[in-house]
Amino acid sequence: MNLAILYRGPLSSCNYGCSYCPFAKHQETAAEHAHDEAALQRFVEWSAQQTQLQLSIFFTPWGEALIRRRYQRAIVELANMAHVQKVAIQTNLSARLDWAEDCPKQRLGLWATYHPTQTPRDRFLARCHEAIERGIPISVGVVGMHEHQAEIVALRELLPKQIYLWVNAYKREVGYYSPEEIAQLTAIDPLFPINNTRHPSAGRACATGESVISVDGDGTMRRCHFVREPIGNIYNPAWQTALQQRVCDNATCGCHIGYIHMPHLGLQQVFGQGMLERIPQIPLEALG
Repeated sequence: MNLAILYRGPLSSCNYGCSYCPFAKHQETAAEHAHDEAALQRFVEWSAQQTQLQLSIFFTPWGEALIRRRYQRAIVELANMAHVQKVAIQTNLSARLDWAEDCPKQRLGLWATYHPTQTPRDRFLARCHEAIERGIPISVGVVGMHEHQAEIVALRELLPKQIYLWVNAYKREVGYYSPEEIAQLTAIDPLFPINNTRHPSAGRACATGESVISVDGDGTMRRCHFVREPIGNIYNPAWQTALQQRVCDNATCGCHIGYIHMPHLGLQQVFGQGMLERIPQIPLEALG
């Protein structure tokens, strides 16, 4: 059985401070860091015991986790487990990457987001090239704010053509993009129109809750990050009984890590084994 887990522990700090980011921002105390580390280690130990499953694990922290050595160690440990197929993480790519040399690279994945107000473009690009040179699979993206348009164009020109550059649509304002902006961003990211849509999802089939689950630091299972009702707890011996086919309860789904699991959109065929780290498995020109 294949199971993808989106893990989001209690970590809630970031070394960046983007104005548009919904992630919590505060300086964590030593006790809070210890709590997060204990939760993470418990999850890693639980994962090691699930040898009857083929696991894929995606870290989606409320902040930046990869700057913490505990997350680097956890990724190395998980990636070296025979039954773990993939370990991916969302990151601003500000952390060191030498830890990856202790991993089978084909099991890693970096979902790297460029934040133009927080780091120089050259520094971010240097980290991207380092990841590529180390053989770490990577996708790169930007939040599509008006003020980021020039940076998005420049990033596309400077990244290797085989690297997928995605643009996360800013959907907090209705009609945020002009037709010209949509055309420009779609030329860069052919999947931008899909991300720029709040997809009707009520009653629609979705793999979440069956082959994909969200797990928090206490082990609470949810279908995904956007359906708040718990369906169980991975630390309960009978946790697998919660895995079953379900339709979505929400009216719409507007986030990539949610709607990608809705079969009718056909994105499983686009991303294949690169679903967690957002790397298409078909030629980029075929996305247009």
